[in-house]
Amino acid sequence: MTDQAQQLRNQLVDTLTANGSVRTAPWKQAAEAIPRHGFLRGGFFRRVDGAGPTAWAPVMEGEDDWLEACYRDESLVTQIAGTIVPADIRGQIMRQPTSSSTLPSLVLRMLEDLHVEPGMKVLEIGTGTGYSTGLLTRRLGEQNVTSIEYDEDVASRARTALARLGLHPTLISGDGLLGYADGALYDRIIATCGVHTVPVAWIEQTRPGGMILTTVGGWLGSSELARLTVHDDGTASGPLLSGQVGFMLARPHTPPPLGLLPDLGAGKERETLIGAEVLSDWTARFIVQFAAPHAQRLTMERDGHTEDVLIDVESGSWAALYQDDGRWIVRQDGPGTLWDTVEEMLGRWHAAGRPVAEDLTVHLTPRGQTLRW
Repeated sequence: MTDQAQQLRNQLVDTLTANGSVRTAPWKQAAEAIPRHGFLRGGFFRRVDGAGPTAWAPVMEGEDDWLEACYRDESLVTQIAGTIVPADIRGQIMRQPTSSSTLPSLVLRMLEDLHVEPGMKVLEIGTGTGYSTGLLTRRLGEQNVTSIEYDEDVASRARTALARLGLHPTLISGDGLLGYADGALYDRIIATCGVHTVPVAWIEQTRPGGMILTTVGGWLGSSELARLTVHDDGTASGPLLSGQVGFMLARPHTPPPLGLLPDLGAGKERETLIGAEVLSDWTARFIVQFAAPHAQRLTMERDGHTEDVLIDVESGSWAALYQDDGRWIVRQDGPGTLWDTVEEMLGRWHAAGRPVAEDLTVHLTPRGQTLRW
């Protein structure tokens, strides 16, 4: 298996170099040295497509296509429903994935975008399988790499996989949203999970001039990779990087259950020039998430038409949109006027010429998180 694995790994690295995911010699050398299959010996789940809910079937080490799949540029699900691993299942399971091995092109692209130099200290949020931790350790040395994982079982498996390769970075089981103050200050922080709001602790634990690379997402399903520079005054700001990058949200940042719905027949109606179709556009939806950061979306049939509903789970405000003779109508109620807020922000975005994600910047201050262009 060793010769085949090395050949597959070299082919993958060649592909990632050709498509621009790997751009510099140090990261190419790291990718050539670290075997991805060494972090997937517990197997993974393959998606089973069908007419019903999404199902997942285990693929174990030694089975046909296991090794080849480890070296495809694909994300591989390694945990379902918070605790279930491939060895636990015979047949199929229909639950939500909770941990995965990210596709190698994204892992290497993010490491390139981190702009590290020898001697820098890096904190990784979300150890996962340990593959990206291994790449960082190979590049920077184990004394400069700290990685923190929320799930103790996931962390234990990563620790074992890294140790098999003779790699012993600092591995912590805990809440990555709190960072790891005992190792601060860091030159770089990189998150391999999505966040709803960038934690203040990450800014406090990054030295001025240092960078935070993280995926900023929301409860409407749009996310972007942001590279933030920490400033002397304790704020941070930086651009979005192209590519519509998506990670599973950190578990404490996942949306809460909607609970009992408000009376969606109440409220005031008016015509709106911005209809629910805007929520199908990735960048527009990303902007809506900044206008209404605690909003969740659902679609329902009501009075003979389809309504798109946004509910702010923090304030209780809501807005329902539907079409009537080609016109968009919004009905909203609650402490605030939710769709008015969305319209105002999208209106400014349209007036600026609908700038693309790479022209947007995220700004973090003690007052919160804002988006500018």
